[in-house]
Amino acid sequence: MSAPVLSPRVKRLLPWIVAAFIAVVPIFAGAFTITLMNYIGIGAIVALGLVLLTGFGGLTSFGQAAFVGIGAYAAAWATAVMGLPPFAGLALALALTAAVALFLGATTLRLGGHYLPLSTIAWGIAIYYLFANIPSLGAHDGIRGIPPITVFGLSLAPNTSIYYLIFALVAEAMWLVSNLLDSREGRAIRSLRGGATMLASVGVDLFRMRMLIFVFAAVLAGLAGWLYAHMLRFISPSPFDVRASIEYLLMAMAGGAASIWGALVGSALVVFLKNWVQDILPHLSKNATQLEIVAFAVSLILLLQYARGGVLSLLGTFVPRDTTLPPAAATGLPHRTPPAKGSEILRVEGVTKRFGGLVAVNNVSFDLQAGEILGLIGPNGAGKSTLFNLVSGALGINSGKIVFLGEDMSNARQMDIARAGLARTFQHVKLRPGMTLVDNVLLGVYIRTQAGFGKCLLHLEREEERRATRVALDALDAVGLGGKAMELAGNLPLGNQRVLEIARALAADPILIVLDEPAAGLRKGEKDALAVLLKAIQARGVSILLVEHDMDFVMGLVDRIVVLDFGSKLMEGTPAEVRASPAVQEAYLGGVA
Repeated sequence: MSAPVLSPRVKRLLPWIVAAFIAVVPIFAGAFTITLMNYIGIGAIVALGLVLLTGFGGLTSFGQAAFVGIGAYAAAWATAVMGLPPFAGLALALALTAAVALFLGATTLRLGGHYLPLSTIAWGIAIYYLFANIPSLGAHDGIRGIPPITVFGLSLAPNTSIYYLIFALVAEAMWLVSNLLDSREGRAIRSLRGGATMLASVGVDLFRMRMLIFVFAAVLAGLAGWLYAHMLRFISPSPFDVRASIEYLLMAMAGGAASIWGALVGSALVVFLKNWVQDILPHLSKNATQLEIVAFAVSLILLLQYARGGVLSLLGTFVPRDTTLPPAAATGLPHRTPPAKGSEILRVEGVTKRFGGLVAVNNVSFDLQAGEILGLIGPNGAGKSTLFNLVSGALGINSGKIVFLGEDMSNARQMDIARAGLARTFQHVKLRPGMTLVDNVLLGVYIRTQAGFGKCLLHLEREEERRATRVALDALDAVGLGGKAMELAGNLPLGNQRVLEIARALAADPILIVLDEPAAGLRKGEKDALAVLLKAIQARGVSILLVEHDMDFVMGLVDRIVVLDFGSKLMEGTPAEVRASPAVQEAYLGGVA
């Protein structure tokens, strides 16, 4: 018997049901339960930032409690020491948190692997000790006498009063993050785990995107710190150490690191689990305090062992995936002005690339004209993929020159070359398997749209988004995948995935598309369909540079061919000239026929 599934109507009503439940809790709950709920709301705001930063961005931070502390201490100092109103303290808390995050992000976000998490531990500890050793912040004694928040003359000193403010801000933060993830910037954020090369190929500035979500997550933590300070009316350094950061990270992971609702669910789970452990252990052992951390850790390990995607991953089978097409405008976005047919759009002059003592590409030169399909072939190890990556900017050259549309792009960044009008696909398909086909293609439209982080947060980019969606749907129609726009990319067979990459490249409105072995792994019928598609793209005025091993596929498709052998250009000519060349037959085709 299959598991029951929530109807789409119930799914739409679910947020309102949750909101109604939260609204009536103070009516029947005691003071202690309301206090726990306040902690849940504050934790959810911090965890929501970690959903962006870790769940989608792939950046693990053990320093979020330090940002909570910065917000709390800024609010406490502004109000209890300087006598400013609480909302002036909020402005200071958010500004100071953002400034510190900007500085820390600039110095640490370029670190890779395990170095970034280690650096967050380091500065998290450093900030904690700063709180404990600055006399004006009360050192280890902290700051007392923090006034309550007042809204229109109404004091929010009672826990019940601040409860509604906390959850109003939770709802606002969830709305902002939901808007962000369903936008051009959000698709880039959701693709951060897909690798830097793929994102750069569609014109996304990876460092900028990481910095934006790092600072935004810190600002959310600073907001939580402001609420925490005015809820307790007293702060000290102890709640802002690395252990608290681990708890916040566990909230995001336990609820579902790739889910907005996971932040709230995970925060509730961690807060109630801690409280439950504290209630039960004194009845089981005299060493309850020492065993509390152990019991808490074991409980969460068991949870993550059986629900690695968090609690919401267990409930995912009960919630249908939305298959409704996003709204699209009648017309798309403006097109580039194409170069005149036959004019030079790409020139490679004496390009050399070395890897230590290995010369992978040796003094190679060729050009490509507008409206042309140029094939790049050669035996394994000939340097084709390296040259391909040099042209697209994924690698830098050692000497020579690469000119694209009259501009010297010899060592330009990959994203700048993409923005200039060069789109690419990959030998090993690089899609976001958990995103729909239309969202994958919308990544290609990124460089043609302008809405920034702030507009996306406030959902002010709707008209541009509708026009971008029209471009994406038209690109899917052009490659024959229009009827599958809302399917997940990971569910497609390999042939369709390669075609989907071409649709993403087309959506960028390129002057030149560079294709890295697009026919690899395809069956005969799929190759024939791909050849027809590439000819249709050529007919639209788009030039193509093609790296491919399948000689039959290449010979029947391209206008000219450049042959590489051991990193050097062996010859250049028409398919007939290349096929007739004894040197090519010996080097590539296995000898003279």
